[in-house]
Amino acid sequence: MVNSKIHKALSHLHPDLVSEIEAKALVKEIPKNTEILREGQYVKVIPIVIEGLVKVFTRHEDRELLLYYIRPNESCIMSFAASLKNDPSKVFAITEEDTSALLLPVDKVSDWIKQFPDINTLFFQQYNLRYSELLETIHHVLFDRMDKRLLSYLQEKVSLTHQNPLRLSHKQIAQELGTAREVISRTMKKLEREQLVKQHSNSIELL
Repeated sequence: MVNSKIHKALSHLHPDLVSEIEAKALVKEIPKNTEILREGQYVKVIPIVIEGLVKVFTRHEDRELLLYYIRPNESCIMSFAASLKNDPSKVFAITEEDTSALLLPVDKVSDWIKQFPDINTLFFQQYNLRYSELLETIHHVLFDRMDKRLLSYLQEKVSLTHQNPLRLSHKQIAQELGTAREVISRTMKKLEREQLVKQHSNSIELL
């Protein structure tokens, strides 16, 4: 079952490269809410998510901001870029739910790039995807009111996790949107008055 999912994630790559990856990479089961990459850490492996969901953040002083999610069959272009230049990571990543990931050793990826140029296709696709998502995040931060940002955030979370209601605290939402908990609480009340959400004792339901 795992092998079939690995083949699906790597289906666009040369069969010889897929065989190399299967031989040299490690499949790891990672529990929910596990930090798999720290800010300032040197990247030793590049993840490809097989199952589950990972969220990638940036941090400035005491504020954090959710940049994007890594979904099944996707990788982290920030990890790839940092590993190629042997730079410390500028982002950190946490599993949103229990996740199965294929971990590509950085030293092997460097060899594979020379041997199998089509591996660049994987990362160019990820670069295009992340570039679009980062532009969208910047647009939301700069131009959208907090009620629109919060509603979009909740809609995306429901779509990705297939859960509604969502078990989320105002503190967690504030951390992911890079704002204060009081701002989220105030905005959530506004969305509730507009009958867009319903707050329960330990969850938030999108209506």
